[in-house]
Amino acid sequence: MTTATDGRREAGLPPLGDDLLDRAGELLRALAAPVRIAIVLQLRESHRCVHELVDALDVPQPLVSQHLRILKSAGVVAGERSGREVMYRLVDHHLAEIVVAALSHADEEHS
Repeated sequence: MTTATDGRREAGLPPLGDDLLDRAGELLRALAAPVRIAIVLQLRESHRCVHELVDALDVPQPLVSQHLRILKSAGVVAGERSGREVMYRLVDHHLAEIVVAALSHADEEHS
């Protein structure tokens, strides 16, 4: 008899545990805001500093900074100082794929 854990292992997936589920929940919560989704999409294209994100998204700088803090604390983005600015980048492009898949799904649902 094959168990769910055996099936997950055969598929190359880690066994489900509370810690893994908690971390996945934290990542999904970090992505659960339209501005944060837009930031991830911008960073998918290239590294950006705060003022570039402000210009691209047309939202106030304090709001962009607040959302970047949330994404950074969840491990979605990282910042590296470049002169007087901090350049933000995606830590893992798999998260951008999740965002793109969610957008595609939302578009299909809406059509």
